[in-house]
Amino acid sequence: MRVQFRAIVWSAGLTGVLLLAVTLSAGVGPVDIAPITVTYVLIGAIDSMIGLGVTVTQIPSSIQQTIVLSVRLPRIILAALVGFALASAGTVMQGFFRNPMADPSIIGVSSGAAVGAVATIVIPLQIPFGLELQAAAFTTAVITAFSVYVIATRGGRTPTSTLLLAGVAVQAFLGAIISFLLLYSGESIQRVVYWLMGNLGGTTWGDVRVAAIVVPPVFVLLVAYARDLNVLLLGERDAHALGINVTRTKRILLAAASIVTAAAVAVTGVIGFVGLIVPHAMRLIVGPDHRILLPTSALAGASFLVITDTFARSGTTAIPVGIITAALGAPFFLYLLRTNEVTQL
Repeated sequence: MRVQFRAIVWSAGLTGVLLLAVTLSAGVGPVDIAPITVTYVLIGAIDSMIGLGVTVTQIPSSIQQTIVLSVRLPRIILAALVGFALASAGTVMQGFFRNPMADPSIIGVSSGAAVGAVATIVIPLQIPFGLELQAAAFTTAVITAFSVYVIATRGGRTPTSTLLLAGVAVQAFLGAIISFLLLYSGESIQRVVYWLMGNLGGTTWGDVRVAAIVVPPVFVLLVAYARDLNVLLLGERDAHALGINVTRTKRILLAAASIVTAAAVAVTGVIGFVGLIVPHAMRLIVGPDHRILLPTSALAGASFLVITDTFARSGTTAIPVGIITAALGAPFFLYLLRTNEVTQL
């Protein structure tokens, strides 16, 4: 009960932080909008959808409503979903591999998504519903994760060390394919580079729906296995002795973390350090219990990416958010290394 209470309290607090970040972010841009006005816009939008019957004292202009709901909010919500997905996947991967250096792309999911996306940009494909790039990136990411798992499996067993090495080798191979495609990208090279840097520009509600269909239900599955992930940290032999079906649990955790990573990368491109840094920071605050760490890391990752993307688009020239996360994440991680704060799992 105490663990559940702590999880609820921390999650409630971080949800408040996320809502505050979303509200402030929606007011930032070439046309500044006061947070109270943004709040009225959001309340009005929610009221129109579910009929809360709330009366606001200030009615925002139609221009302000359009800017918030049609221009800024899709990008902000997608940033929250992607940060949520990457941080939760990073938390699971670090626990799965018992390695503080693990991140969501450790078995080549991001590289697989990059191959599909770059190939689609360089060699245009026609896929229904206008999801050519997202569908290709998601498909190749999942295929890559499955291939790495098959390569690392021998006799029904999949040692984590072999899985890690297989992921490194596959990433190197996929990197060669991406470099080859770049040679023939021609006029589309700028779009390719922006995607590889992780870019939230041009986000639509359709992109949000794609991520929202996958991320929340898979996250629920990850939370359901949070206790089993705690037991796996003791070692496979001890986990088996405590009644955990180690092979099945590892397959489910790996598949779910790969799918949620693929969904995030498919709609935004490669955004680094979110799944590496956020779990570390939250582990120092809330402890190593994944029943608390997993939901808090996910919410913190959502807030982190919303805030960093706000900085990315608030300058005179918008830049890919992946540059901001790398610029902030790398020094922070080096600081953790220097102060011995990178926890050994």
